Amino acid sequence: MTGIGDEMRVACADDWRKAHQEHPFVVAMGDGSLSLERFQYFMRQDYLFLVDYARVLAIAAAKSPSLDSMGHWAALLDETLNSEMELHRGFCADFGITVGELESTEAMPATVAYTDHLLRSAYDGDIAELSAALLPCQWGYDEIGRTLAANLQAPGGSFHARWVAGYNDPAYQEMTVWLRDFVDELGRSATEGQRARMLSAFRASTRYEYLFWDAAWNLEEWPAG
Repeated sequence: MTGIGDEMRVACADDWRKAHQEHPFVVAMGDGSLSLERFQYFMRQDYLFLVDYARVLAIAAAKSPSLDSMGHWAALLDETLNSEMELHRGFCADFGITVGELESTEAMPATVAYTDHLLRSAYDGDIAELSAALLPCQWGYDEIGRTLAANLQAPGGSFHARWVAGYNDPAYQEMTVWLRDFVDELGRSATEGQRARMLSAFRASTRYEYLFWDAAWNLEEWPAG
């Protein structure tokens, strides 16, 4: 039986394909042609993204309908704060970027827009809308990690291969399965209005995923004043 997660992905198929399968940043990560400059830009912006993403996860735990789901959100929060962000700090240290420099990075327009969307979904939406807003990021990186690992052309030991390995990880994939199942469970009891809000949140996040890759690819900056 198809759940609302698959239904939302089908409804957003074009946006999903452009963000998670066809974007030149993603393609270049897999074939090893992504420039260090673009990767550094991405890692610095993604670090800032994860700071607010962790806040959203904490709100999801608070809004959870059960102790079991609260525990899963707490586990994802722990993984984000203590594993994923450490991965970013480690990469940046390799490039000579200190933690202080990383944390003082200015958030660029796509980062601000995406995190504002997630925070608004967290504060104003119910757990169903919030979970749908978070799903494209978790699911998308899971899919990218699997796909690029299976067809990796980047040399072993490169930052490209190391980044792919970080997301082609069984623990990360297990959390994706839980989140998809959780969203499907919420979708089964959702009203028509709630399902519409879930789709709207999922679609917006999928589009922001594209814009986030695009910002790194184009080295986006704020317009000159």
